[in-house]
Amino acid sequence: MGILQVFTLLGALGMFLYGMNLMSSGLQKAAGDKLRSFLSAMTSNPLKGVLTGLGITTVIQSSSATTVMVVSFVNAGLLTLTQAIGVIMGANIGTTVTAWMVSWLGFKADISLLAVPMMLLGFLFSNSKRDKRRNIGELIVGFCLLFLGLSFMKDSVPDLRQTPEVLAFVSSWSSHGFGSLLLFLAFGTVLTLILQSSSATMAITLIMLSMGWIPFPMACAMVLGENIGTTITANIAASVGNTQAKRAAMSHTIFNVFGVLWALVLYRPFLSLVGWVTENLFGLPNPAAEGFAVVTENSPESTAALYGLSMLHTLFNTINTLLMVWFTGKIAKAVSWIIRTPQNKENEAFRLKYISAGPLATPELSVEQAFEEIIHFAQVSKNGAAYAREAMNESNAEKFETLREKLVKYEEIADRIEYEIATFLNAVSAEEISESTANKIKAMYKIIGELESLGDSGEAISRILSRKNIHRKAFDANATRNLNTMADAVADAYDVMIANLTAARKDELKDIANAYNAEDRLNSLRNNFRDAMIEDIENGNTNYQASVYYMDIINQYERMGDFMINISQDLERGFAKR
Repeated sequence: MGILQVFTLLGALGMFLYGMNLMSSGLQKAAGDKLRSFLSAMTSNPLKGVLTGLGITTVIQSSSATTVMVVSFVNAGLLTLTQAIGVIMGANIGTTVTAWMVSWLGFKADISLLAVPMMLLGFLFSNSKRDKRRNIGELIVGFCLLFLGLSFMKDSVPDLRQTPEVLAFVSSWSSHGFGSLLLFLAFGTVLTLILQSSSATMAITLIMLSMGWIPFPMACAMVLGENIGTTITANIAASVGNTQAKRAAMSHTIFNVFGVLWALVLYRPFLSLVGWVTENLFGLPNPAAEGFAVVTENSPESTAALYGLSMLHTLFNTINTLLMVWFTGKIAKAVSWIIRTPQNKENEAFRLKYISAGPLATPELSVEQAFEEIIHFAQVSKNGAAYAREAMNESNAEKFETLREKLVKYEEIADRIEYEIATFLNAVSAEEISESTANKIKAMYKIIGELESLGDSGEAISRILSRKNIHRKAFDANATRNLNTMADAVADAYDVMIANLTAARKDELKDIANAYNAEDRLNSLRNNFRDAMIEDIENGNTNYQASVYYMDIINQYERMGDFMINISQDLERGFAKR
């Protein structure tokens, strides 16, 4: 095997992987945020979760993409751990469609003959001005590259039957009984870990089997190993996520490892079942029969081996799901015991909650993920405003200082959250996005800037109060009552803003009349309190310096109202239903 042949084989593998990713990405973009709605709506019980995972993975042709999506949704609080486990089980069944597609179209129908002409169609679609057509074009190009890569891989792999010595050496690996099963299982696991794609490993296994390199039982062991190796993708995605995300990824590992264990214990009976189904369903030789071997490509034996391996993949994941779906609660408890809740919850409270697992597979879904974080940011900001009100009413110097430090900390938190969300949105913007998604991201940039300004206002109120205390000034009962009235109006405005954010996330925002009403109330209160204060100063009924601090706080509260109405206006421009 020459150097050029080796590089051709590696290049063909890269083409296959790229085609798989491109096809999956195009399908996901075409589906858009409907995936999220479907995922959230169809997970009310474990059975629906399984069907949801099966359906999504069948559509996007990537169990890794589905499991990473599920981990991100658990991280975002959109799915519970129990719901996620059901979806992951279904994803394992859905991914078997890829094996059937490759074994039928790639080996028997040889769709690679049509792949090059279809590239023209994909190119024409990809140059369309409409997002949906461009996404379909990406899907077609990915589909073509996948099967071209598979065809090149088959042509680049040497025929070991022409070199009996090498074939005998490879065959010797399968002559150690149960030890050989474990060897090929480990090989399938490691190869999947390296390629980060069980579909690519499955394609390689099908090639090795169709060319007679390895016997059918060893190829089946490789497939079992691939089911373990594929769980690493979700675990990598969850490594930077929260506790629940790590548990969801761990449940995927437990599910597949358990399945491999029972399959190994019942290996011979299980292979007999696979052989019997393949023989009776397709009218082909039994690939699990004693003495079965692939002698030539495109023979009935070769077809039986390919279909039998795909059947094993399907039966394994289906039976494993039917066994384990009744124990989703037990699995959830097991992973909760393995991955404990961190003891230091105070620090975790100020971490990003929803985007710490990284961007999702498509910009549309990532925007949803970032939106959850923005709503969380708004709630954090509201908590800061509550501390500002406490500080305003606190007469004890020591307690006031504690509250002032909290407001300084909340201002730093706002800066950090704004930076992290902006960094996340930058990563999303770097992808190919639709005009609608671009408008949403533009609005989100503005919104996080306004939320950061709200944090600045809370810290500014604490500085005004500090100066008041240093100069030993105090607000009279009327001024305190007015300040609390403004604080009440700001709290109401926060509720309106968060309600509008939530409505926009659900695609239910129609207008922002409630935000204008809240803003008008704050403006009216500011004007009334300012006029009354000017009159008191003119009549000598108040201390001038205390009145300056009083009006500074009133103005800060009114400015907070401006920031909040800006947020609702940004939502109306970027997210409101037309």
